[in-house]
Amino acid sequence: MQDAGAAITLLKGASAAAADVFRAILTRGPISRIDIARLLGLSQAAVTKAVGPLLDVGLVSDELSVPRDGQPGRPANPLMVVADALVSIGVKVNADEIVGVATDLTTQVLASDRRLLKGTTPDVVADAIEASTRALVAALGPLAARLCAVGVSVSGDVDTDLGVVRESAIMGWTDVPLGTLLAGRLGRDVLVENDVRALTIGEHWFGVGVGTDLFAIVTIGRGIGSGLHINGDVVAGAYGVAGEIGHLPLTSPDHICPCGRRGCVEAVAGTPAIVASVSRALGRDLSIGEIVELAHAGDPVAVATFEHAATVIGTAIATLVNLTGPQLVIIGGEAVSNFDLFETHLRASFAEHAFGAASRCEIVTRPHTFEDWARGASASAIRRLAERGL
Repeated sequence: MQDAGAAITLLKGASAAAADVFRAILTRGPISRIDIARLLGLSQAAVTKAVGPLLDVGLVSDELSVPRDGQPGRPANPLMVVADALVSIGVKVNADEIVGVATDLTTQVLASDRRLLKGTTPDVVADAIEASTRALVAALGPLAARLCAVGVSVSGDVDTDLGVVRESAIMGWTDVPLGTLLAGRLGRDVLVENDVRALTIGEHWFGVGVGTDLFAIVTIGRGIGSGLHINGDVVAGAYGVAGEIGHLPLTSPDHICPCGRRGCVEAVAGTPAIVASVSRALGRDLSIGEIVELAHAGDPVAVATFEHAATVIGTAIATLVNLTGPQLVIIGGEAVSNFDLFETHLRASFAEHAFGAASRCEIVTRPHTFEDWARGASASAIRRLAERGL
């Protein structure tokens, strides 16, 4: 790498066409210049013009020689990103801890940090993120000079452009200017993103979404969330809210959601709701682990609670699929390890409510660790830098 500063400056000042070329190389490389031109609808001359500066600053390499599948002529020299040319930091905020990672441009983890929170006030969380970021920078050593972006993901309604968490029931926040709080502590701009959307961005760029036009991620755990990838891009929504299936009013208004509204999916299917329901019915305080054990042992209350949650989630997924038409729904989140307790009733409910050919949508599980969520935050920051500068 010749100059990380020059590389960051280049990305921040890139034209729309040059940014598109870099993203194509980043997410689809190794890829030839001809294939980039076809993919983006650009002339080969335009691709060559965009690639030159990327090569000059060391963001991209064309030194990988690949045979032309038996065709005569010189070997092809496809373009690929130089993964460690720049590094990024991503942090996932949970109610009781934060998980941070430092990654290269392809979100491969270079260092990680995990620390418990002493509280959930914005200042306490911002202090913890500052401490985690400094620990990750120290762990990077010389690579720290290549730090290009910091991303933070939080559950709830997030205004990414302003860096404001408008509402997070899990954190108990309303209109928290987290981006500004962190910029003051870290001395750099910070991208703040909804956690499920960040996870979807990571899958879009470096996971199942590569080459897939339509997919959705549904997360089951403390909250019920969803991220949408439609027509080749992650949907943010006009107001930064899209795919919030956890707050579809699909259950009885007797159930009050942590968001304060009534009848939400999350009010019966989120982990806190399951814990509260079973604990109340059995007359003693139980953990989710104990309730899972009871359900596996056949306890009728625990089994019925999971079945009801699964039915409501299945209906919500069918609603999502009917509206947006993805070819694939990926179920993740911390509760996916107990998916056997959800699966039968979730799939039955989905099949009952999916309309016509929408029922052909494939539903698969994909375990995500909180480190994966943090990688999504890092991917979101890299994406913003590559698209329009952070």
